[in-house]
Order: sequence, then C-alpha cells, then structure tokens
Amino acid sequence: MQLRTPVAQAPAQVWAGFTCQLFLDLAPPLPQLRLLRFDGCQRGDLVEIEMHLGPLRLARWTSLITEHGELPSGGRYFVDLGQQLPAPLRYWQHRHLMEAAPNGGTVIVEDLEYRTASLVLDALLYPLVWAQFAWRRPIYRRYFGRPTRG
Repeated sequence: MQLRTPVAQAPAQVWAGFTCQLFLDLAPPLPQLRLLRFDGCQRGDLVEIEMHLGPLRLARWTSLITEHGELPSGGRYFVDLGQQLPAPLRYWQHRHLMEAAPNGGTVIVEDLEYRTASLVLDALLYPLVWAQFAWRRPIYRRYFGRPTRG
C-alpha cells in the first residue's frame, strides 16, 4: 500500500522535520497512543508506543529503524520494521520516502507492507490501515506546506 502526499518544502527540510513532535501529531485519534520511546529516524533507533482505548491498555508496539539515507535523486528515506506488534499483526514494514518533486518540493511516500496470519484478515484491515495513514496528509501539509501549482 502506498500513499503519496506532495508538500512544499525540499526533501532535506522534510527529513529534518521528522521529529518526536511530528510523530505525536501524526497519531490518529483512535487508538490513543502513549509514546514510551522515540530515538529518531536513523538506523538503529527505536520507537515504542502503547496503544490505549480510554483507560484500557490495548497493546505495545516497538519498531526498529533498519535503514536510512539519501536517494540518488536528492530525496531521503528511512524504514521502520515492527519488532513487537499488536495482534493480529505478524509483520510490519513502513518505508518513509521523501522524493524530490520537480517544483522543488517533496512527495512524502508512505509505503506500507503488513501481514497477519490470514490473507482474508489482511484484506479486511486494508481500509483501516489506509485511513490511519490518510489521516496524516493534512498534518504533513500543515508542517511542510501545500505545494503551489504551476
């Protein structure tokens, strides 16, 4: 699954903007997230969250940043790989690409791969996962600007 969001700032600026505060602001309203650890977006960094629904603790999620770097086109990227995942997820890989756009801006690409124990459940989760990441589009544009058309 891929979602693409054009923004006004250049890839280096967008890369620098992937901070703890942006991570918190990108969180959807449900489930509620409690950030336990945010090392950053470089190889070897960890991100740990607890998911809650009101007072109920639902699950813990830990991701490891397995790679980061620059693209030949001048873009940037980092990849997080789920280490401890909430049920029913068994595999999670999220590639964050910041592709250089022709107008000097960036296209933020959310490239997601996930699996459960069932292809049927994978398909049933697709709209929910898509919605969780579509939620991010206006937040990215608030942080990094809406690209101009020209």
